Amino acid sequence: MRCIRQKFLSVLFIALLFSFVAVPAKAETIRLRIATGHPPAVVYAGQMRDYFQVELKKRVEAKTKHKIEWVEGYGGSIVKVSETLGGVRDGIVDIGGFCFCFEPANLPMHAFQVMLPFGPVDPIDSLKTAQAVYAKVPYLTNVFEEKFNQKLLARITDSSYNLGTNFEWKSLSDLKGRRIAGAGLNLNWLKYAGVTPVQSSLPEAYTSMQTRVYDGWIMFPSAWVNLKLHEVGPFYTLIGFGTIVWHGLTINLNTWKRLPKEVQPIMLETAKDFEEQVGKVNRARYQKDIETLRGLIKVNAIEDKVRAEWAKALSAWPPAFAKELDGKGLPATQILRLTLDAAEKQGHKWPYRYEIK
Repeated sequence: MRCIRQKFLSVLFIALLFSFVAVPAKAETIRLRIATGHPPAVVYAGQMRDYFQVELKKRVEAKTKHKIEWVEGYGGSIVKVSETLGGVRDGIVDIGGFCFCFEPANLPMHAFQVMLPFGPVDPIDSLKTAQAVYAKVPYLTNVFEEKFNQKLLARITDSSYNLGTNFEWKSLSDLKGRRIAGAGLNLNWLKYAGVTPVQSSLPEAYTSMQTRVYDGWIMFPSAWVNLKLHEVGPFYTLIGFGTIVWHGLTINLNTWKRLPKEVQPIMLETAKDFEEQVGKVNRARYQKDIETLRGLIKVNAIEDKVRAEWAKALSAWPPAFAKELDGKGLPATQILRLTLDAAEKQGHKWPYRYEIK
């Protein structure tokens, strides 16, 4: 009887031991649909394809038994620029890159740097400014999961916005009566300065400039080069509206939860590196793109006094808009104050320091 009991205990011990041994994850081919309304000629979209996709596949396949298979939808082939947030939410695509500028009703606070124009021109400084604000305001990250069934993977910076036109200008008064395009909140940079704003998007920019729907675009130099806007806008003026971190890379929450647990941290790590990579590429390309434009069209640098005049002309908008958003229960005043301070910690000097009371 004692022998039988010992054998039973031995079998039980072995069974318990094996119950605590992790079963190796079954190898999967993970098929992910990735999309944006912008073409790869736009820097962040190109880096989605050439860096994020490549790196994630390489890292997952090197560190796990899983494979990554991509289904691409660039240039609006699956979702348009104003459809990406909803497309990710509804599972039309798994991962999407988009500009928050096209979601003013859903993501009004995520364009907070636009509310403070003439901020840091350097993409890395701007990214660090945004990262500091996100770190102190959890709402900016959490709202994607709480309201839109997706997880924010990366914040994406552009390069500095300037003004490309089909006419030469040197002062703010030269722009009066002209129709200038922008997207979302940056239309206020025009409106409050007395310039006629026109809502538009990059996929339609060339044709609209060509047919004189408008006379110019608030735009970063890479787009003026890559999308050949210099052909229809032969003047590019360095006004220095600043670099804005108002694009994002998100993943559908259901897709995220279905990912193997060992893949999730690899994706987060890759997305973090992608966030930094886009900033580095934009920094490296900015001066290169300016020099390219100098060889194609006329590039002017605006005087500091014109920049200060324009910034002061906008001074009523940031506090008024912050008050409006505060009234909707959003932390606008807090975010704008944090942004002003965070930019200055990066060494930025505002041409006019907005007062957010």
